[in-house]
Amino acid sequence: MTDVGGDPPTATPVPLLNIANILTMSRLVLVPVFLAALFAADGHQTTWRLAAFAVFAVASFTDHVDGNLARKHGLITDFGKIADPIADKALTGAALVGLSLLGELPWWVTVVIAVREIGVTLLRFWVIRHGVIPASRGGKLKTLVQVFAIGLYVLPLPPLLVPVAEVLMGAAVILTVVTGVDYVVRAVRLRARGRRAVAGA
Repeated sequence: MTDVGGDPPTATPVPLLNIANILTMSRLVLVPVFLAALFAADGHQTTWRLAAFAVFAVASFTDHVDGNLARKHGLITDFGKIADPIADKALTGAALVGLSLLGELPWWVTVVIAVREIGVTLLRFWVIRHGVIPASRGGKLKTLVQVFAIGLYVLPLPPLLVPVAEVLMGAAVILTVVTGVDYVVRAVRLRARGRRAVAGA
């Protein structure tokens, strides 16, 4: 019989410099570019607003593409796991703060969303030793609605369409709060299960 033993093949390490991570970093680079266009001419010049929207749209699209590429081609890295949510929150946070500084978005909206995002990040660290909570459908919907709502606020909309942006942002706030509460519940349950498993070991 032929000996087919020996050491098992080792997995090829994923290079840090891959297309998924490059797209993630490009999103971070686009944040100051977006802010520069948003604040140009006090943020009220149509051309600059369209430019800001274009940058925001491209950056938001990379958030969708880099994750799909990483999963499809096995390009998931520890760096990507950390950098991707940071880049996502940097873009959204910069847009919300910028719009509030321009007086076009109430500060309470920015604060509610920021507190939720920071809180969820802290919760991830709180339960990380017990496991990872996967993104829910509600969380994905929340992100999508936030992006569309922010995009409408960035665009130089005619007065007739302003209520549409306001309603969509209201929906984004509601989804932000509801999914945040859901994340807290799931985090507490995960931590409780982890502690019971340790106690019963």
